[in-house]
Amino acid sequence: MPPSRHTLELLAPARTADFGIEAVNHGADAVYIGGPAFGARSAADNSVDDIARLAAHAHRYHAKVFVATNTILFDHELEPARTLIWQLYDAGVDALIVQDMGLLELDLPPIQLHASTQTDIRDASKARFLQDVGFSQIVLARELSLKQVRQIADATTCQLEYFVHGALCVAFSGQCYISHAHTGRSANRGECSQACRLPYELRDKDGHTIASNQHMLSMKDNNQSANLRALAAAGVSSFKIEGRYKDLAYVKNITAHYRTLLDDILEHPAAEGPVYRRASSGRTTFLFTPQADKTFNRGYTDYFANARQHGIEAFESPKFVGEPIGRVTKIDSKGRRFFDVERAAPIHNADGLTWYDPKGELTGLRVNRAEPDAGGEGIDRIFASEPLPTELVPGTSLFRNHDHEFERALEKKSAERRIRVDARFFASGSGYALTLSDEDGVTVTTTLDGAFEPAQQAERALATIREHLGKLGNTIFSAGDIVLDVAPAPFLPAARLNALRREAVERLEAARLAAHARPPRAAAVEPPVPYPQDALSYLANVLNDRARAFYARHGVQLIDAAFEANTERDDVSLMITKHCLRYSFNLCPKEVKGIRPDPMQLVNGDETLTLRFDCKRCEMHVVGALKPHVARMGDAVLAQKVSFFPKASAA
Repeated sequence: MPPSRHTLELLAPARTADFGIEAVNHGADAVYIGGPAFGARSAADNSVDDIARLAAHAHRYHAKVFVATNTILFDHELEPARTLIWQLYDAGVDALIVQDMGLLELDLPPIQLHASTQTDIRDASKARFLQDVGFSQIVLARELSLKQVRQIADATTCQLEYFVHGALCVAFSGQCYISHAHTGRSANRGECSQACRLPYELRDKDGHTIASNQHMLSMKDNNQSANLRALAAAGVSSFKIEGRYKDLAYVKNITAHYRTLLDDILEHPAAEGPVYRRASSGRTTFLFTPQADKTFNRGYTDYFANARQHGIEAFESPKFVGEPIGRVTKIDSKGRRFFDVERAAPIHNADGLTWYDPKGELTGLRVNRAEPDAGGEGIDRIFASEPLPTELVPGTSLFRNHDHEFERALEKKSAERRIRVDARFFASGSGYALTLSDEDGVTVTTTLDGAFEPAQQAERALATIREHLGKLGNTIFSAGDIVLDVAPAPFLPAARLNALRREAVERLEAARLAAHARPPRAAAVEPPVPYPQDALSYLANVLNDRARAFYARHGVQLIDAAFEANTERDDVSLMITKHCLRYSFNLCPKEVKGIRPDPMQLVNGDETLTLRFDCKRCEMHVVGALKPHVARMGDAVLAQKVSFFPKASAA
């Protein structure tokens, strides 16, 4: 494993700059965020000024800021994108997350490039190609197993990034076109309509219904908590949390959860294996106990990290069901205003409780008032603000998807991040001097000039000096060793000591910012390396002439236009996924003799999609057509030459 992969990076999402600042405060080594345009989350845009503010805060801890510029671009958007990228570079951004290879053909600043998960990195040849054209970090497909990650690591030296938590796109990222085909909203341009979270009916080749009203393409949420050490051993160096649409409580809680787990790996290396390093500075103290189950999730799975398995699906509901909390034991028979719960943990006022009704639909209520132990030990009485629904009966299993006390704790200050500083106070030629040295070796010295009388009470004077030099509570630093190299002990006014300390701290902060170096963009291999294939279908997402020129320069001879180019298409793969409905319903030809991999259908209202199965690759293709009205809508957009012009730069 390359030594650079021994540095482990916790990468957290940020919907806004303020969310990003809290992610850093809760232990993130890096934050990724969307700019004012061209990020693959259209409702998570931020101004360049705000991103500059986030970068300034992150760099205090030598943490990094990555900006997602990972949509595919029309020709008329390339120049605005280039302008924006220069503004982001001037604002202090450390790296760009990129999908469109046309950007590599532009005059870009010397900023690191990271290959987005949308580039669909599933094998070593693709990964090595992206490294050789100048990507410093690549985001691996979520579907990869530990064995496949290791194979890619063996073929590359760049940083490998892997999603460890959050929502799972059922399709291979970059390989889903259902949204664009049906609505004109392209997932590759940040506007996914989430057809995967809809309920469907599953039919066999003869039209017989196998299952109905289930969310057939909805996955549980990703959780690699148990696999972090194995992922690091396989070559992963950046552990990515999904969630640029998620709320602040999610960012705080999940970042803190993984910070705790990674710190344990850093502090307790395996007997045989590398000693890992942290990617940024400081230690975080949490003012709450991180609990991943408390935050929005659809149930958890580690997906394909340890090979294919049953139980990755969230067929029942795409919503947050919550943690199991108890069972209804009694219902108010008069006004149906309260019910008793045999609960596993205390229930609070304003908690959110859920259950499944007889039709299998998730429903729930907000607790108006909870009376602990009202019906005996472990029995809470729950009052609702409205009469209880008739489907809530004794025996109903309850879940809690909103823990009000936990959420309130996250609304307050919930973490402190401090950088250790050692101090040495000593006599100098003109008086005294204070040297501060932080955990990264950044050192500054300030002086206190003047003639000072020896203290009459030496021990008390030394204690006073130590006390005032160690007062770092309103800074990003915490006091380590304080060495007092003075004899005899001087009498120093508290005001002078405090001023000396403040000056030293200000100089140290400035020196740390000056020491934060942005690694330059990796050089591309010359002459240009060949792309692993000499022909590209619409699955390569080539939407502009610069992207075509890029692939042609790397030996590709046939280049189809991206699906979003709205060329006429009928019965093409609108989604390619490793999730297989045959496998989910125990109809896999590899496991059940005599079964054929015949096509199936997914039906939602008047929408019908055909399922075809590539059993050799263990992949399912969801097949459909580009709707004519969507093609006409796309043509109208192109005719208008719509551009996205970035907001003013912070520079």
